[in-house]
Amino acid sequence: MATGATIHTFTVQLADVDRGVYEDFTLRVARHPSETDLYMVTRLLAYCLEYEEGIAFSEGLSSTAEPAVLVRDLTGTITAWIEVGAPDAARLHYGSKLADRVAVYTHRDPVKVAAAWTGKKIHQSEAIVLRSFDPGFIDGVVASLERRNAVTLSVTEGQLYLDLNGTTSTSALHDHGAE
Repeated sequence: MATGATIHTFTVQLADVDRGVYEDFTLRVARHPSETDLYMVTRLLAYCLEYEEGIAFSEGLSSTAEPAVLVRDLTGTITAWIEVGAPDAARLHYGSKLADRVAVYTHRDPVKVAAAWTGKKIHQSEAIVLRSFDPGFIDGVVASLERRNAVTLSVTEGQLYLDLNGTTSTSALHDHGAE
């Protein structure tokens, strides 16, 4: 029998001072057996840092036609294409033609992630933002991960303050160009 997804529940208190977003919400995140905890935590952070009306997780690894996180307007049109990890140039090209805004959140070395896109055709590559965290930040967060999680995330002047189940971590949010 194939192993199913593991469900993680996150009760989130979000205070993104930089964007003026203050919300409390609960997320049920399904972690596919082939998905690492690093990827799942990065996906959760991408969701929180991009939080707005219409945001949702896609079907995840089982859907190749959608990013990890997306934002739809009231008509169902995708307005933001948010990738996680190290997507290839073709996915970014497709996403940037489909959505007004594209962002990539990575737990990997951003220099290596961006290097894989060098010389590749990516629609409006100059508008794509690659975001990363301080080295070791995601690893530290993963160490506090449980099936049921209490998350407090504050963002001020590009600095993240994250409390996960009583363990506090901080990181700068680093923006890199996709070119």
